[in-house]
Amino acid sequence: MSNEKRANPAPLGLSGFALTTLVLSTFNAGILSSQGAGVVLGLAAFYGGLAQLLAGVLEWRAGNTFGYTAFFTYGAFWEWYFLTALGIFGGVTAQGVGLVLIAFGIFTFVMWIGTFKANMGLFVTFLLLWITFFLLGAGAILNSVALTHAGGYVGILTAIAAWYTGLATVVAESLGKNPPLGKAPLS
Repeated sequence: MSNEKRANPAPLGLSGFALTTLVLSTFNAGILSSQGAGVVLGLAAFYGGLAQLLAGVLEWRAGNTFGYTAFFTYGAFWEWYFLTALGIFGGVTAQGVGLVLIAFGIFTFVMWIGTFKANMGLFVTFLLLWITFFLLGAGAILNSVALTHAGGYVGILTAIAAWYTGLATVVAESLGKNPPLGKAPLS
């Protein structure tokens, strides 16, 4: 293996996650009519899904277990969302979707613990994300528009935090500086 500089895959994974999450969250929050929600499908398949899967593989290659696990899992989530929304898996109930969202919330909560010594950008992103998953999951299971809207608004904040974390790295690297991401609580 050579010592040549390689690109950091995290900004790609975070940006794919952020943009796709932002678009879907505007529908979940009720800001845009759900009639246009199909626009997120292409993003889910390619930018939220495929780009994050690629970022995960590149993180694996770099030896970053956290990045690999996070990006590959959320990339797979977006691929699941894409295929489920297309009806590939047949009759999926709201309660079934809610259970999947709660399960991703549990996964994300555990991953959030892994950010306690990372940086404040990742800490906030994962904190907001597990809250988003739990709100959306509960909203689906309880058929609660209020919980779904709350999950959408927290999802928008999650997307902003993820985008900041990823793009601060890109801009800082291009300027030859350290990214302004702050210290996580246990740093």
